[in-house]
Amino acid sequence: MNIFVLFIVLNLFQAQPNPVKTTEMKQEQSALLEAVKQNKLHEVEKKLQAGADVNTRDENKRSLLLIATQALHFDMAQLLVAHGADVNQQDKQLASPFLHAGATGQTELLKLFLANGARFDVFNRYYGSALIPACERAHIETVRLLANTQDFPIDHINRLGWTALLEAIILGDGSAKYQEVVRILIAAGCDISLADGEGVSPLQHAKRANQTAIANLLEETAN
Repeated sequence: MNIFVLFIVLNLFQAQPNPVKTTEMKQEQSALLEAVKQNKLHEVEKKLQAGADVNTRDENKRSLLLIATQALHFDMAQLLVAHGADVNQQDKQLASPFLHAGATGQTELLKLFLANGARFDVFNRYYGSALIPACERAHIETVRLLANTQDFPIDHINRLGWTALLEAIILGDGSAKYQEVVRILIAAGCDISLADGEGVSPLQHAKRANQTAIANLLEETAN
């Protein structure tokens, strides 16, 4: 046989995936994912120490850390971060551990993520930051943390044309907790003049929604 042809044949043979190894890897990944879902700390620790990939994903590209974050498994999240899990890894819906923790008001987890590489230029499917949905849902301590984090884009505008302030007003109800969110944003230096995509300002939205207390806060700040 021609040496060149033999070389090609050998390389093609070597390039073929080993079906047994492929199956074993899939089984190991599946077992790891299930252990995280069930919050089996010791089992996950053992697998990671044995060389399992801490950034393993499921069929929807959810990372182990995102799964733990969504399940409110704080200790599991700590374990995964300690092993180098990526706090910014996004799934098919563009959710990441950091973004989800912000949206669900998991303030202690946010602190952990901020200390371990959280990025402020990774956005959700609405092109929103971790702060914007936190304001929508009035997660006060989360808002306080993010709004006062150095270099956090407090005036970031999402795909709807809304800032965190606009989100709190448009999707909030003007109650005491939303008033506190607005106070925090103002104290942190947000731009109260930034209007939505149609040119409607936060003050105008507050007045339209009869959110008198918030409208008064905005007027006092403007003056």
